[in-house]
Amino acid sequence: MGVLDVVPAGVLTGDNVLKLFAYAKEHQFAIPAINVTSSSAANSVLEAARDAKAPVIIQFSQGGAQFFAGKGLNNDGQAASILGSIAGAHHVRTVAKSYGVPVVLHSDHCAKKLEPWFVGMLEADEAYFKAHGEPLFSSHMIDFSEEPKDHNIEACKKYLKRMAPMKN
Repeated sequence: MGVLDVVPAGVLTGDNVLKLFAYAKEHQFAIPAINVTSSSAANSVLEAARDAKAPVIIQFSQGGAQFFAGKGLNNDGQAASILGSIAGAHHVRTVAKSYGVPVVLHSDHCAKKLEPWFVGMLEADEAYFKAHGEPLFSSHMIDFSEEPKDHNIEACKKYLKRMAPMKN
């Protein structure tokens, strides 16, 4: 039984992400997580995953997402980073299934100072969920490790409560 017998090709969300990770653990392999900064970088990652017949995690960092949108755009309030993340996610969603591999679409290390970037992606998740029954991204990484533990716990509780209705 191969990975495509467990989860479909294309961007995974909800229980399919959990199934993929359980399959990888059971079969003792790692899933590479690659940060991308452009559609051509995302396509290269997808092509390599296809050639290896392996699932992949495609990640957007805040800076990489800003670059995806174009460095000529103003990033006040993380506007360009939000736009780049959303544009990149839509690009990956559009082409991923054609490469025939499972893809986890992830945001990488969102520190407290980058919280507006995360909130913008979360709003995009909610809008996409309303239209398609699943969030735009597979997962997000909130990294408030520089903040006090109590703040970290409260922020995570707040965001998990907001994200929970989008689990599919």
